[in-house]
Amino acid sequence: MTKSQEFIEMEHQYGAHNYHPLPVVLSKGEGAFVWDVEGKKYFDFLSAYSAVNQGHCHPKIVKALCDQAQTLTLTSRAFYNDCLGPYEKYITDYFKYDKVLPMNTGAEADETAMKLARRWGYRVKGIEEDKAIIVCCEGNFHGRTISIVSMSTDPDSYGQFGPFTPGFIKIPYNDSKALEAVLEKHGKDIAGFLVEPIQGEAGVYVPDDGYLKTCYDLCKKHNVLFIADEVQTGIARTGKLLACEHEGVRPDVLILGKALSGGVIPVSAVLADDEVMLTIGPGEHGSTFGGFCLAGKVAMAALEVVKEEKLAERAEYLGKIFRDEMAKVKSDMIELVRGKGLLNAIVIRPKNGKEAWDVCLKMRDLGVLAKPTHGHIIRFAPPIVISEEDLRKAIELIKEAILSFE
Repeated sequence: MTKSQEFIEMEHQYGAHNYHPLPVVLSKGEGAFVWDVEGKKYFDFLSAYSAVNQGHCHPKIVKALCDQAQTLTLTSRAFYNDCLGPYEKYITDYFKYDKVLPMNTGAEADETAMKLARRWGYRVKGIEEDKAIIVCCEGNFHGRTISIVSMSTDPDSYGQFGPFTPGFIKIPYNDSKALEAVLEKHGKDIAGFLVEPIQGEAGVYVPDDGYLKTCYDLCKKHNVLFIADEVQTGIARTGKLLACEHEGVRPDVLILGKALSGGVIPVSAVLADDEVMLTIGPGEHGSTFGGFCLAGKVAMAALEVVKEEKLAERAEYLGKIFRDEMAKVKSDMIELVRGKGLLNAIVIRPKNGKEAWDVCLKMRDLGVLAKPTHGHIIRFAPPIVISEEDLRKAIELIKEAILSFE
C-alpha cells in the first residue's frame, strides 16, 4: 500500500463520509503548486475553492500569523484587544463601508447577513414581526447550515435535512424579471435579495451583462437590501476586487470569506453601513472566534498582498488567456468555456462513457488538479499569483488530458 493509499484509507475509516475527494494526498504547497506525499508536483487549479488566491503559504501572510501567534491568539469579545480595532479600520477603509462584523466561515457570514437583513427589515423598513422575506436564487450555494440549505435547490444539500427554515422565496438566477415580479407582489415584506455575482458551485454560472445592476436598481426601488455573497468571487478572483464592481454595484451588505485570509485560517466578514449594521446590539449576535487576534493580522496581510501584487489586474489578464486558449481546443467533450478573471469552467459533454471526473483523473496524472461540480462541469481557479508561463504550461496539460479521450 502506498503512502497515499494509507492516508485515504485512514480518512475513509475514521472520518465522516461527507466528501468525495479526488484521489490525491497533498502534503506541501507553495505559490501555485502543491506536492503529494510521494513528492509529485502539481499545478493547483482549484485554490481551495478560491481561498488561496494569494498562493499557498504566502510568506507575508504566514509571517503575520506566526508573529501574532507568539503574542496573543484569542481574547474572545469579552475584552478589547490591540488587533481588532486596527483590522476593522483597515477593512472598512479598504472596501469603503461604515462597519464590519467579523466572523469565521462563509456560512457564518451568510447567516450573519440574513440576520442583519431581517433585523433591518423590522427596525428600519417597518416589516411586521416574523414576516420578513429574503429572496434567493435557484442554483445558489451559500453554505451548509439548516437555514442556508433551506434556500437550496440542490437535493444533495437539502434532502432529508428538514424541516426547513421559513422566510425564503427562490427565483431563477440571471432573471431580473423574476425578481421584479416577486418584488411587485411581496415588496413590503422583503428585507433583502441575496445573490452570488457569479454562481461558483453551480459551475461558474456567469449572469448576463447588466443583470446585477438591474437587480440592484430594483432593490433600491422597493427599499430592499441588495446582499452580495462574494465569498468565492471576491478578493480579486474575477478580475476586480469584487465581482460586483464589473457593473458598478455597491452592495448594501457585502459577504466575504475564503481568500480574506489567503487560506491560512478561517476568516469571514460582513460589511455594511451604519443604518444596517447598528440594528444589532450587544449580546444579539456574535462569535467567540469572530475577529480574533490572528484573524485580524492575517486578513490585513492578505488584503495588503492583493493590492501590492495587483492581483485583480493579474486575474483579468490571465483569465482572458485561459479562456482564449481553451476555446481553441477541438474536442467533442468541450461543450462550453465560461468565466470571468481566473474563475472559469468547462462544461464537459460525456464521450464513450467518460465524464468530467475521468478528465480530472487524467489531469491529475499529468500534474494538474481540478474538481468536477454537478458531474459535468470542471471549475478552473488557480492561485492568482501563478505566472503567465506556468499558466500556459498548465493549459497545455489540460488540453492534453481532454484530447486523450478523442
